[in-house]
Amino acid sequence: MGKPGKTTRTRPRRLKGFRDITSADVLARDWMITRIREVYERYGFSPLETPALEYVDVLGKFLPEADQPDAGIFAFRDEDEEWIALRYDLTAPLSRYVAMNAELPRPFRRYQVGPVYRVEKPGPDRFREFFQFDFDSVGTNSMLADAECCMIMCDTLEALGIARGDYIVRCNDRKVLNGVLELVAGGAEMAPDRSLQVLRCIDKLDKVGLDGVKLLLGPGRKDESGAFIAGVGLEPEQVELVLGYLSISTESRTALCDGLEELVSSSAAGMEGVGELRQIDEALVGAGYGEDRVVFDPTVVRGLEYYTGPVFEGSLTFEVVDDKGVARQFGSVFGGGRYDDLVQRFTGQKVPATGASIGVDRLLAALKTLGKIDNQAAAAPVLVTRLDKALTTEYQKMASELRSGGINTELYVGNQGIGKQFKYASDSGKTVAVVMGSDEMEKGEVSIKDLRLGVELSKEIGADRKKWLEDQPAQFTTPRAEMTEAVRKVLARYTIG
Repeated sequence: MGKPGKTTRTRPRRLKGFRDITSADVLARDWMITRIREVYERYGFSPLETPALEYVDVLGKFLPEADQPDAGIFAFRDEDEEWIALRYDLTAPLSRYVAMNAELPRPFRRYQVGPVYRVEKPGPDRFREFFQFDFDSVGTNSMLADAECCMIMCDTLEALGIARGDYIVRCNDRKVLNGVLELVAGGAEMAPDRSLQVLRCIDKLDKVGLDGVKLLLGPGRKDESGAFIAGVGLEPEQVELVLGYLSISTESRTALCDGLEELVSSSAAGMEGVGELRQIDEALVGAGYGEDRVVFDPTVVRGLEYYTGPVFEGSLTFEVVDDKGVARQFGSVFGGGRYDDLVQRFTGQKVPATGASIGVDRLLAALKTLGKIDNQAAAAPVLVTRLDKALTTEYQKMASELRSGGINTELYVGNQGIGKQFKYASDSGKTVAVVMGSDEMEKGEVSIKDLRLGVELSKEIGADRKKWLEDQPAQFTTPRAEMTEAVRKVLARYTIG
């Protein structure tokens, strides 16, 4: 309690793991979502929106044999004492929607974009609220749908300006992995817990190498800190089976399938997985997606308790140098696979489904690093200034003309002089300032000021770029009747609307 009569102010603070997103990043994300949506719709997917809140049991997030939600979700009880939670992905709500709407066409093809929420340890570029953009085909077991997932991942990344060679889509099949686990278990089904242990070791290949995986599958290994990590405890001959799987030639999609077939020929599940990969390869070849874009990779695991067939992962392959001068890769930005059991828990009937999800925030960071995002901080790139308050009505007409011409325009409504107005325009991310005083009005003219030209001139530029900039006046006068077209030409220099 504060002292009587003393004003107590609330301390401004933000929840841990959450963030405020600036105008520039919101606009960049909207641009990115539009490009992704165009690709999804090109393949025939339609939008769907589901609530941010769902019942915890619908999300499948109760702890085993307990009436308590998983610690990884934001959950609370409602007025009926039911457990409610913020969605942690967009797939569980989709499964609930399909189960509630039996009349949907099959396959049901939808896309959805929105924030999801997870109680994870916050860190650099790791938040508890982040955007996902999913597409899914529900009600088909055709491998054409899975091949399309790989194609869409390629098309989406290229639509966002990521060149071939700067990304790769990797594909595998969980049924092949199950076949390998059968071989390791001597032809029997391996216990689920032990299967997960082996798969986790395979998933660590990129980090620890083949020798590291060998130790993890066997007695264990010391990590970089010197701490000992217990191994799975497989026998040497069992370890060699897994290493043989990881060593199969990935020279081509066909070569990998041939090698896998030779390895898992005694496993019905494994052979079914190889057959699915061959069907995907056939579809990719027919559509013109070569191995410069999509490869088959036996190390792709994903969603250990989730996926039932093909799995795919889209990764950026280029390196960037961080603030500490350390080179690093962005890695995976797109992932998905086939999940034929998710709807079944509602209906009791197996409903085949496949799809993928793009990590919007992670990919946005990569695009900014690549310089693929125009850093437009203002939704309205044009400011009509007020040099003479007696001409306010005329300024309003000018702003209306620009808006009618399809140009987002802000009329300055503050009380500062022209110098402060220019500073406001720059600080708020404007590209163009339109100026007209009484002299210009009498002559039927306006002045157009390019606010970004000085910034462009300050960059390291080649001779051609320098000449181009010198040919663009930073401020010029144009007839009042030609104002809209003059502004549009300046905006076109920066590919703005």
